[in-house]
Amino acid sequence: MNSGKKPWTGKVGNVHQVGGIETAVLDNGPGRGVRVAWVDTGAGLRYQVVLDRGMDIGGAFYGAHGLAWLSQVGIAPASPFSDTGINWLRTFGGGLLTTCGLSHVGGPEEDQYGQRGLHGRISNSPAEVISVKQPDILGGDFNMHLCGIIRESSVFGPNLVLKRTISGILGQPYLKIVDEVTNESNVEAPHMLLYHVNFGWPLVDEGSRIVWKGAWKSRDGDPDNRIFSGKNDFKSCPPPMNAHSGFGEDVAFIEPEVEADNRCRAGIYNPSLDFALRMTFDKRQLPWLVNWQHWGENEYVTALEPATHPPIGQAKAREEGSLILLQPGEKRSYELMVDILTGGSKGIKSFVTTN
Repeated sequence: MNSGKKPWTGKVGNVHQVGGIETAVLDNGPGRGVRVAWVDTGAGLRYQVVLDRGMDIGGAFYGAHGLAWLSQVGIAPASPFSDTGINWLRTFGGGLLTTCGLSHVGGPEEDQYGQRGLHGRISNSPAEVISVKQPDILGGDFNMHLCGIIRESSVFGPNLVLKRTISGILGQPYLKIVDEVTNESNVEAPHMLLYHVNFGWPLVDEGSRIVWKGAWKSRDGDPDNRIFSGKNDFKSCPPPMNAHSGFGEDVAFIEPEVEADNRCRAGIYNPSLDFALRMTFDKRQLPWLVNWQHWGENEYVTALEPATHPPIGQAKAREEGSLILLQPGEKRSYELMVDILTGGSKGIKSFVTTN
């Protein structure tokens, strides 16, 4: 319950005049038939949960401004057999969040344990929605959430079950994702998870700051990497780059620093728009952060990706001894919070200057 008088008290009888959750089915274009849910926090932040794509988050906005990068693919139906080679890219719509895993994060590979495509299967799996809770403005309960079950399953193979809850409070510009991954099979199962959080224009623009702190190295290990080099200000967003056309990109693997409350924070600050998007996560759950930068013309995006592993693939993780092996019945829990800091808030200066 949430105490205290709200500005709408005595003036609104229908919660959707303020915010709440609205479910729908798309009826046109390549996403026809896909179930979605629009969540309006009633505080400027609103976002689209794509129920048929692992409860990932598509479009997201704060006031008049877009937060997420949306690819040319757009919303596509789940494609369960896109898990070979780089076929994952054919349904990668971008969005504020694309979940990677649950058993493989990284490029395509094959070994004695099987064949795995780019970034795994979970984003191409529909959710079974088990609850939708609306805020109750008359009863004074302003909590709202969506909860669903997504399965990465095969007969005689792994049976990983993701229970995802996306929640918030009416009148507050944030969302919280709580994920529980359980091995429901009778054999151990490999597990990797990465939250591919994709930022686009106008939040990301020339002069926007990419905010994070920690020890890092470029994915290619080149100290003179064209982006991730000690010679470059790689936390300032550049104009579009010809070098990032097509498959051009640069990536850093980061071991994020923990703050006084034992949490890590990262995000994007646009001084021209005078607000920041901040992510908060627990390093004990998600010890890695990945910064993907792809500044191609009309494909202008950067991502910050809290993860159990960098995207090195299941085979490499197994080789180096970092692969998580969930025993039958074993469960792992993860939390990721996204909130908006405005120029008038106390936290924005601290967030930008300390990271």
